[in-house]
Amino acid sequence: MLGAALVKPWIKTSLAPGSGVVTKYLGKSGLQKYLNQLGFNIVGYGCTTCIGNSGDLHESVGSAISENDMVAAAVLSGNRNFEGRVQPLTRANYLASPPLGVAYALAGTVDIVFETEPIGLGKDGKQIFFRDIWPSTEEVANVVQSSVLPEMFKATYEAITQGKSHVESIIRSFKHSLHLGPEFNLYT
Repeated sequence: MLGAALVKPWIKTSLAPGSGVVTKYLGKSGLQKYLNQLGFNIVGYGCTTCIGNSGDLHESVGSAISENDMVAAAVLSGNRNFEGRVQPLTRANYLASPPLGVAYALAGTVDIVFETEPIGLGKDGKQIFFRDIWPSTEEVANVVQSSVLPEMFKATYEAITQGKSHVESIIRSFKHSLHLGPEFNLYT
């Protein structure tokens, strides 16, 4: 149904899940394929996007914002919000759920009333509203049931501890070369 309702060229998209588990369940559910088509490719994890590390705005977009003193907006599904957080040129920053962030990207603006204004046009030229693409509670529950699996969490978080001894040997070597005692702690 989304068809031609693609992300507008002035919209910067990125997807930086908080955990590698998200990558697994988005892949299993088939959702990541469609997010990729919309430009929401995984660019990293954690605070990649919210600290501006997901890449620059397109040069023409950045120039238009600067030259016209525009108040550009960012929609972030993180937990903090302030001017310039996502990108130095974004002065209006909003927090939203990840699906709502995608909806704003499709609309091409944050100045929209989803209940009454279309977010785009379908291939047939008909208006597409938020209600047309938002899944029902039952659809969400079915996808979660079939795609968010306990073994995904177990495998992902077990992998975090692999290589730990290698990292610890590097830290020991670093401490030794700088003549740092055992009371010195490296935290990154």
